[in-house]
Amino acid sequence: MKNNFTAIIKQDGDWWIGWIKEIPGVNCQEATREELLQTLRVTLREALEFNRRDALDVAGTNYEEELIAV
Repeated sequence: MKNNFTAIIKQDGDWWIGWIKEIPGVNCQEATREELLQTLRVTLREALEFNRRDALDVAGTNYEEELIAV
């Protein structure tokens, strides 16, 4: 399943900075726009995987999974 997220990016002096609008804490800084977008993708993937693992660890055993559309 592929999800789409919104990157908010801007150039600030010599640097490009960016955030993922929908996921708190996913933000990056790079020297070029292209590097920033790639780093945001990697960081977002890592954050989502961390959140998945954390949720499963906390749930333990005997849990259910349910897809929720918004």
